[in-house]
Amino acid sequence: MSKEILEDFYTAFNNLDANTMTSLYHDDIVFEDPAFGILKGEKAKALWQMLCESQKGKDFKVVHSNIDSENDIGSAHWEAFYTFSKTGRKVHNKIDANFEFKDGLIVKHTDVFNLYKWARQAMGFKGLLLGGFSFFKSKLNQQTNRLLEKYMNEKKLSR
Repeated sequence: MSKEILEDFYTAFNNLDANTMTSLYHDDIVFEDPAFGILKGEKAKALWQMLCESQKGKDFKVVHSNIDSENDIGSAHWEAFYTFSKTGRKVHNKIDANFEFKDGLIVKHTDVFNLYKWARQAMGFKGLLLGGFSFFKSKLNQQTNRLLEKYMNEKKLSR
């Protein structure tokens, strides 16, 4: 059952179908990744709505593999291919994800990737110089969370 949930999640992501993705999340969802930090509940769901909406009609693709699950835990590898909108630079991000399930839904989702490699691809020289520093991650988390807050306010999504 959990394997199918993860297959559905990544297929929906490749199709930019945020509604299906978020329907697979438990109301108590906790999401974490290097770019956004920790997001809970409606904020975690809004992240996928914002990302999917922002990529419609663009060169976005997700490829997933190595989906595994046993009891209430799971894992997957996925790769995202897209153009970073702020710089116009191509990005190929390789992500390993870990999951926990509750009541047949994803309750914890942790994405792990090399932020320095991502920064070099997305931001070029600036990412090469700054992407490996902890202040860069902190600043990025602040910026991405501000964007998410703005998106949620504009869409009148609850927190």
